[in-house]
Amino acid sequence: MSKHHHHGKDDHTVSEIKRLRSLIEEHNYRYYVLDDPIVSDAEYDSLFKRLRELESLHPKYITVDSPTQRVGAAPSKSFKLLKHDVMMLSLENGFTDEDVEDFDQRIKERLHTNGHIEYCCEPKMDGLAVNIRYKNGYLTQASTRGDGESGEDITSNIKTIQMVPLKLRGDHIPSLLDVRGEVFMSKAGFEKLNEYAVDAGEKTFANPRNAAAGSLRQLDPSITAQRPLEFYCYGVGAVQGEKLPNEHSEILKKLMEWGIRVNPLIEIKKDASGCLKYFEKISAKRDSLPYEIDGVVYKVNSIAEQHKLGFVTRAPRWALAHKFPAEEAYSVIEAVEFQVGRTGVVTPVARLKPVHVRGVTVSNATLHNMDEIKRKDIHIGDTVIVRRAGDVIPEVAGVVHDRRTRDVMKIVMPRRCPVCQSEIEHIEGEAAARCTGGLYCPAQQKEAIKHFASRKAMDIEGLGDKLAEQMIDKKQIRNVADIYDLSHHQLESLERMGSKSAQNLLDQIEKSKLTTLPKFLYALGIREVGEATARQLAIHFKTLDALRGASIDKLQEVQDIGPIVAHHIYNFFHEKHNQGILEKLLKAGVHWEKVQQPESNIFSSKTFVLTGTLSSMTRDEAKQKLEDLGAKVSGSVSPKTNYVIVGEGAGSKLEKAKEFGVKTLTESEFLKLLS
Repeated sequence: MSKHHHHGKDDHTVSEIKRLRSLIEEHNYRYYVLDDPIVSDAEYDSLFKRLRELESLHPKYITVDSPTQRVGAAPSKSFKLLKHDVMMLSLENGFTDEDVEDFDQRIKERLHTNGHIEYCCEPKMDGLAVNIRYKNGYLTQASTRGDGESGEDITSNIKTIQMVPLKLRGDHIPSLLDVRGEVFMSKAGFEKLNEYAVDAGEKTFANPRNAAAGSLRQLDPSITAQRPLEFYCYGVGAVQGEKLPNEHSEILKKLMEWGIRVNPLIEIKKDASGCLKYFEKISAKRDSLPYEIDGVVYKVNSIAEQHKLGFVTRAPRWALAHKFPAEEAYSVIEAVEFQVGRTGVVTPVARLKPVHVRGVTVSNATLHNMDEIKRKDIHIGDTVIVRRAGDVIPEVAGVVHDRRTRDVMKIVMPRRCPVCQSEIEHIEGEAAARCTGGLYCPAQQKEAIKHFASRKAMDIEGLGDKLAEQMIDKKQIRNVADIYDLSHHQLESLERMGSKSAQNLLDQIEKSKLTTLPKFLYALGIREVGEATARQLAIHFKTLDALRGASIDKLQEVQDIGPIVAHHIYNFFHEKHNQGILEKLLKAGVHWEKVQQPESNIFSSKTFVLTGTLSSMTRDEAKQKLEDLGAKVSGSVSPKTNYVIVGEGAGSKLEKAKEFGVKTLTESEFLKLLS
């Protein structure tokens, strides 16, 4: 009797284990493939935890395809080689519109047609190509591309990637299916991984691609399991037992039904000009995508046409990779100089052997600060990876250690400012080193004056960077207050400055004397006092005198001002040189109307984030409007954000808003609120 009863309990356990597995698989599918989750992360985690518990109580019911078995293998000594049944080909590259048109033309000639050729267009992921084999729907092995004929056996490592199904879903699944795709790491995952590495005192990765490759090639799968790897499928290799659709795009759809993740940005285009439009569209999105891409791929969509076109050596004739200009290149550091910025930050800059990066010749790259130099182990004479992404200043991303020679030299921070010889201070716990020469250091003067005259500060039209530099070089002005002493005669003596333009500039200088207190405070260039902080200070203290007399404690009563910023502000107003210059500015007639308290409204002290393109105004104008109404505008979404205003082509910030459950507003909803 008891034996029989025990069986019943077993049956119950088995069915609960099965139920949990299929629920978890379903949620994985909805989350990764459909991008449409129906449970919270916490609910998902509790299902997983329950399955773990049951399996550890009843180890005999554990199967290889259970979601808990993603890390099961012991570390290996080395990778075995696996032969690919169907070669993994490389792609022919194109870089210009002509290359794409020639590609299209060659295909038409080979197929003897004048009609349009249909192409499947896909983002070209910057990761590692892999082949994943499913036998009767179960993941049995996986390998890297290797030399195209055989690659390394990374089965245990691929199994650790959550979004790669251990078992396919649905029906009519081929008895053998080789799924091909790219394993990569998102930009955010990469940043996090490097932060952990820094904290743990380990080596960091130069870019997401190296991080993905390094993670996949771990001999211990439990390390791979901790890495934020992702996967997108782009095609198939060997297939047996079922006939696949006769179009590449339809095959991808079929793979999605079977539970394989496919990039949602893939589109069908009817001809070469459609392909080029797709390239433009993806180029524009590139910097806001959550992962790195290095171009797009065009594939002839018809499988029959693909077969007719065939291959040339190692590349298919029916596909082309349209590459972006490279974001990275190798160069050699010939010397390191130290530059002093507006706030006195001393930045090490590498002088490089000139090299082309993303379409521009680069001969200088920032090394950020001494901590970064130490972390990346950079020396003068090293061969380095130079990177230029988006609109960012070129930087040295890492060292090519294999090319290091014996005569490399250590980089040392100078003791004194290279411009004014004041001491350089390096505050404990801060990355940046600074010149203490403040308002005395000429390097800081140039920047201080440019900043003072800039649009969001005193807005002196016509006093641009070049002019400011000339005036300083000619010793006409030494600090911001001297601007208001300039004479017509002095201005006329400057290059490209006639009598009329001199008068125009004098008029603009005169006009700038009437400003607002927030703009004036921002113009002073106090460390870490941006537009938003300047506005908060003005609203809180209402007068310059009240602010100048405020103690560090009083300053910290202002919203968003902590001890560090409070010290910067306090020190600024208590430094003798600065006091003299302030008096001079007020004597010259710089003034503002009384600060109005913004009326309390739905905007006051709420945090907004803008993303995408607005059609009725620029993002800057929207930001100005919000700040005038007492709102705070932030550049990144956090759980504390109140609203995200979503324009055309919104990217990762919108994803973040969904993730944190932050309220989103369309442009028309935002305009309604404004009115």
